[in-house]
Amino acid sequence: MKRQALEKHLRRHGCLFNKHGKKHDHWINTITLAQAPIPRHDEIKFGTARNICRDLGVPDPPNR
Repeated sequence: MKRQALEKHLRRHGCLFNKHGKKHDHWINTITLAQAPIPRHDEIKFGTARNICRDLGVPDPPNR
């Protein structure tokens, strides 16, 4: 899945960009305060995107 599509999905569910890391951007869920790193690749594997969503406490992303 495209990183931009994942970020859009996260924003819809109350998550915001928190800070830049060396190889990842860190996002935070403003409701639960859960945090997760997102790799800075154009394509993110669906399983990785699903795990990011679960770490942040939001619904799974749409299927591919």
